[in-house]
Amino acid sequence: MSGLDEIPFPSADAPRAQALVARCPVAAQTPLTSATAIATHAGVQDVWIKDERGRMGLGSFKALGAAYVIASDAQQRDVSGRTYVTASAGNHGLSVAAGANAFGAASVVYIAQTVPEGFAARLEAQGARVVREGDTYEESMRAAEKAADDNGWDLLSDGSWHGYIDRPHRLMEGYTILMAEAIAQLPDVPTHIFLQAGVGGLACACAVMARQAWGDGPRVIVVEPDAAAALHGSVALGRPVQSSGPVSDMGRLDCKMPSLIALKGLARDADAFALISEAEGQAGAGLAMVAGFGSTPSGAAGVSALVALGDGQRDELGITAQSRIFCVLSEGPS
Repeated sequence: MSGLDEIPFPSADAPRAQALVARCPVAAQTPLTSATAIATHAGVQDVWIKDERGRMGLGSFKALGAAYVIASDAQQRDVSGRTYVTASAGNHGLSVAAGANAFGAASVVYIAQTVPEGFAARLEAQGARVVREGDTYEESMRAAEKAADDNGWDLLSDGSWHGYIDRPHRLMEGYTILMAEAIAQLPDVPTHIFLQAGVGGLACACAVMARQAWGDGPRVIVVEPDAAAALHGSVALGRPVQSSGPVSDMGRLDCKMPSLIALKGLARDADAFALISEAEGQAGAGLAMVAGFGSTPSGAAGVSALVALGDGQRDELGITAQSRIFCVLSEGPS
């Protein structure tokens, strides 16, 4: 992959992350559930769902990311009085706000004009100061970067780029907890792993852990909205590129530029990239809800990709009636 020589591969040090997060009073393992109805609909042997809707009271796997970074900072120095700033298209901002609040720090979260007001209220309830800036996540992130520079605040993004590596590398290490739990919970090695991606942190962390545990056994499929095919487009061209699609209803995944750490990791660890339409995202979320896994099109995107595959795509990926599928339900309903 061109242009990533100085970018590190992602961390697979789940034990370090688990040891620190275990000290949090609300930390607990999330469930892994066999989704028989989804497996029957998809025509496969098993579909296992790692259900992140109850993660640490924040309703999303993102609780493992930014809050873990702030806890790591607090181990090294007093962070009370510091301000963490970020941009968020979804639950990352909640993790920043909750982590900062837990350790006596302040938080400022930039959101785009398209982010629903209800999400802004959830951020404020966690103690964040919310600033609307720009029409896209990328524009909000540029505003957050400028605010960090202007005010001496700590920028805490879940994306990475040249010159900004250390914090997102640690943040993605927090996400390895999810997959370490799943590896211990799964009754058998999955044949296929479907992982939704925005900037790519979750998908990358899960993929690196799967390779560590099972080598080349499972096929890892990264799922993105066709309106935000940042990882797919970058891997196809062999260099980081920005997607130019329209705004996606899968707002948590509507990121037009990949995290460079995630891109480097997934270029090595992923077997395929699947793009889903807005209608396919809605259909997959509907199926998940009927099966008892109420979520959003972003949170159920892995399920959406599985059930949207045509016969030719299934053949190409080696999906048969004997396949065992692992998906992550990454958030609860909005």
